[in-house]
Amino acid sequence: MRDIDAPVQYLKGVGPRRAVLFEHLGVRTLGDLIAHYPRLWQDRHETRDLRIPTGGLVVLRGRVLRAAQHAAGPALGIYKATLATAHGKVECLWFKHLSRGYDAFASLKSGAAEGADLWVIGRAEPDLTGVREIRVDEHYPLADERWRMHAGRITPVYALTKGLSQRLVREAAHKALELAADSARDAVPAELIAKRKLLAAPQALRGIHFPRSDAELEAARARLAYEELLLLELAWILKRRQTRGLRKRFSYEIKRALLTPFRQRAGFEFTRAQKRVINEIFDDMRKPYPMTRLLQGDVGSGKTVVALSALLLAVENGGQGALMAPTEILADQHRATLDRFLDGLPVRIASLTSRTPKKERARILAAAGAGEVDIVVGTHALLESGVSLPNLRLAVIDEQHRFGVRQRTTLRQKGSLIDLLVMTATPIPRTLALSLYGDLEASTIDEMPPGRAPIKTFLSPEAEAFAAVRLEVAAGRQAYIVYPIIEESARLDLQSAKSEFERLKTSVFPGIRTDLIHGAMTGKAKSAVMRRFASGETKILVATQVIEVGIDVPNATAMVIQNADRFGLASLHQLRGRIGRGGGESCCHLVADPRTEHARARLDIMAATADGFKIGEEDLKLRGPGELLGTAQSGELALAVADILKDTELLGLARADADELLQADPKLLAPGHGPLRERLIALYQSRWNWIDLA
Repeated sequence: MRDIDAPVQYLKGVGPRRAVLFEHLGVRTLGDLIAHYPRLWQDRHETRDLRIPTGGLVVLRGRVLRAAQHAAGPALGIYKATLATAHGKVECLWFKHLSRGYDAFASLKSGAAEGADLWVIGRAEPDLTGVREIRVDEHYPLADERWRMHAGRITPVYALTKGLSQRLVREAAHKALELAADSARDAVPAELIAKRKLLAAPQALRGIHFPRSDAELEAARARLAYEELLLLELAWILKRRQTRGLRKRFSYEIKRALLTPFRQRAGFEFTRAQKRVINEIFDDMRKPYPMTRLLQGDVGSGKTVVALSALLLAVENGGQGALMAPTEILADQHRATLDRFLDGLPVRIASLTSRTPKKERARILAAAGAGEVDIVVGTHALLESGVSLPNLRLAVIDEQHRFGVRQRTTLRQKGSLIDLLVMTATPIPRTLALSLYGDLEASTIDEMPPGRAPIKTFLSPEAEAFAAVRLEVAAGRQAYIVYPIIEESARLDLQSAKSEFERLKTSVFPGIRTDLIHGAMTGKAKSAVMRRFASGETKILVATQVIEVGIDVPNATAMVIQNADRFGLASLHQLRGRIGRGGGESCCHLVADPRTEHARARLDIMAATADGFKIGEEDLKLRGPGELLGTAQSGELALAVADILKDTELLGLARADADELLQADPKLLAPGHGPLRERLIALYQSRWNWIDLA
């Protein structure tokens, strides 16, 4: 069996039953197994120095001098073996749950009996003289040559599912490489392998799973990362090319029938950055092909009025606009903003969310379908098949990192070759933006409106933070107190919004109107709470992360974030952005007991700066791009090996090579490009549904 498409069940040690478990990992064939790359690698060369911390990895080879089974409780047993090693005697411990009629230690009594020569891999339990006791994770008899896959080398560690062990997956991957690695079709064209001095695919696949050295591992990783980035850049170039090859069936003229009165009624002068970005967007909208633009700006920089300007350009040219937000709260906030700014103007607005009553929904859908709605504001509900917007010209997506490529494509398909503007308040460094949003041009609002005082941020004890809240409320202002979870959990040592709300309103802030909002509440209940807070009836709002976006109460000047070390930097910055929206000075108090260096670093960064771009860069350094990707983007970029931050240089090479390839061979039909073409379609056609190489 040497076919890379052969079912994994035919591998020795797998079989039909375990093949079902491998399917849970997305592994059905030998090729799938070879592409199931390790999640990390352990240096399992024999440990030379036993002076290592508790829990540290220990790899030893030795002979069992004596061994015995011991009871450690009614349902727990210990198998203890004394191993003679190059470091002297070391006690090896295996812990197993006991069940009636089953000898949990049967294999150990034969494989790790007195006189057996073993490799043991486990965790250190040191004493004053160094490691003398190991909790064993894996062991391998030297008499069985298969130990060479697991010990005495750099060893792969894989993502698992229940029922599969590292030993089984490791040995299956090793056998799959033996049988099928040489038949793997190399997606990277031969000319690029030579140009970039890359490993061939079979060599890279063997090196990523079972490297003989750190240098071989890095060479293999770089080769496979380059391939992933090349495919990604090809996909983005094709997307841009496809978009720019299209021709809209409508055009725009800046008539100012709505734009001028909107600007006059806004009550403030747009910043230079807002004016620049509006001009960039208008220029893009007037091009013959559909606009695809990313608008990024810090919390409170004025992205909404920029987006509204673009929507009004569409409306005053006889079209419809759609504004989609990830949460009902944010959608409600956008609706309130539009109502405020467009009051008295002939613009028909409707809202559509999952909580819209059935009769009202039917009325809105009928009106929108008849062209009697100019701007529809909503959540994911806008993506549903029953929503028809026949005159849709512009779609605006807020908090883009919470949506994926597929979702923005679905919204675009509501109209015919419409313009698309996506917004984010999570500023993204250029390298990452090119990777995550490679089909989009970028506009950045890099200036805050005048009159917004900087928010002071402190690492504060709870008592001090609550005292500050009392002072703000006494001065006629309002405050938020944020908790990481809704209800208490036995697994999480965290304060919860529900239980703390009862304490706060009765013991800490008696006589002060305090309210509670969290994500498990109905949309109607959340709206009622927000109306009371926005009107000033409620003075203190106890909340979860549900208020992270879409809340704009200018009178709120204080925020306390409890267990602040459990939030990511992006979330902390978004939460802090809920205050300081009026003219007065605002303060954010971070209450935390950070237990790791990273947690402490996040809090220090928050206290040191309010610049969202700096925070975004630091977040990337600390946490990687996952925080900015968001759940909807997860998996869409098909990057199993590449690290966008680490592989900046590789990304640049891949982008240049992709551009050169498609200039020379626009549909990848040249001899030698077939595997690359097939791989590109297989990866991104299924994810994004727009790769067109026909």
